Amino acid sequence: MSQQQISPAIHAVPNVDSLEHKFLNAEANIAVVGLGYVGLPLVAALYNQGFNTVGFDVDKKRVNNLNKGQSPIKHIEGRDIQKMIDDDKFIATHDFEKLSQADAVIICVPTPLTKQREPDLSYVLETTRTIAKYLKPGQLITLESTTYPGTTTEVMKPLIEAQTGMISGTHFFLAYSPEREDPGNAGFSAQNTPKVVGGDGDNAMRLAKALYGKIIETVVPVSSPETAEAVKLTENIFRAVNIALVNELKVIYAEMDIDIWEVIDAAKTKPFGFMPFYPGPGLGGHCIPIDPFYLTWKAREFEVNTRFIELAGEINVSMIKYVTNNLAEALNEHAQKSLSGSKILLLGVAYKRDVDDMRESPSLRIWELLESKGAEVDYHDPFLPRIPKTREHMSLRDRESISLSAETIKNYDAVFVATDHSNVDYKLIADNSPLIIDSRNVFERNNIKAPHIIKT
Repeated sequence: MSQQQISPAIHAVPNVDSLEHKFLNAEANIAVVGLGYVGLPLVAALYNQGFNTVGFDVDKKRVNNLNKGQSPIKHIEGRDIQKMIDDDKFIATHDFEKLSQADAVIICVPTPLTKQREPDLSYVLETTRTIAKYLKPGQLITLESTTYPGTTTEVMKPLIEAQTGMISGTHFFLAYSPEREDPGNAGFSAQNTPKVVGGDGDNAMRLAKALYGKIIETVVPVSSPETAEAVKLTENIFRAVNIALVNELKVIYAEMDIDIWEVIDAAKTKPFGFMPFYPGPGLGGHCIPIDPFYLTWKAREFEVNTRFIELAGEINVSMIKYVTNNLAEALNEHAQKSLSGSKILLLGVAYKRDVDDMRESPSLRIWELLESKGAEVDYHDPFLPRIPKTREHMSLRDRESISLSAETIKNYDAVFVATDHSNVDYKLIADNSPLIIDSRNVFERNNIKAPHIIKT
């Protein structure tokens, strides 16, 4: 009899009270699928509460390095990984058969966009099929990957039920709890950031609250997985739209010779009704440039337009050309040079300050645009010594970060600040570069002012 032909009646109905007790007392075995920027901090939070965790990843090199105590991300220390291994509380593997040993499976896999800017659920679908292959009655399955409302119950649920013959809410339990990782933010971790949870039915909600309530200080229950999915999209759309607003204001105020940074600094002194957002050279990271388009895609199913969201996306993307054109104009005005043939030092390729994550980084597109216009470009980034291999930006792969010195900086016609890392000697750059284009206002924030420093 195939799995698709199994009758639900032959599956054991699990004891929800017993499973809840295991979560509340950290006696459950937890599987985390995806050992990256979301999965690893979650593993650390589980370890801190005494859970045994098995981490799964299809990247065999990553698995091997983790089992040697080597971390792939800078804000999770290798020594912390090694301690979890030494305490027999964590092991990484690419053997997905071991999923059957878990009481809960938490999915932290990527949800990118296709080239057509449509949701790419291939990682979620493949993971769901794999989990279904090894599913045992009584398991809690939680999706943390950002996605559109309906993914958990309209995509994952029927796939698991069809493949196993089990029923959600009876034989297994399904929930959605969006990740809220903010790499580089020392004030908030997986443990002290409130966790939104939506379960497919009362028992799923009960179990998800028990598990997350054990490892997270504050759990925020919502009525359904769809609501939880919408919460995550709303959070990131809020940021994308407001960043687009200040980016547009920057362009407008620049024409009026008004400093947007000074405007925001003054406006944020209002103790109510204003929240500061800051302009930049474009949006980066896995969430904010991508997540809004998950909602615009889903909205088309309901024949609803998302004009405001799409306009924000257009504005943020346009900043890449805007800042590049400003660099070209500054070279022409201050050095009487064209962009073609000029040597440019790109400062920072990570998508945000003090992280080693370059996913969707506007720096990479700025780099490619500069080279397409004939500029010679090198980069410096203390968090990314080498550009890793990616599916995109093939021309940039394996380039290496240069070391900063007075002699090195003087070799460039201009320095373009794309990412404002904290551990950079900005005074050294200001003293030795003939022209600086600062898209992050980092020099003024460090009280460094000079005629050759141009804010953009």
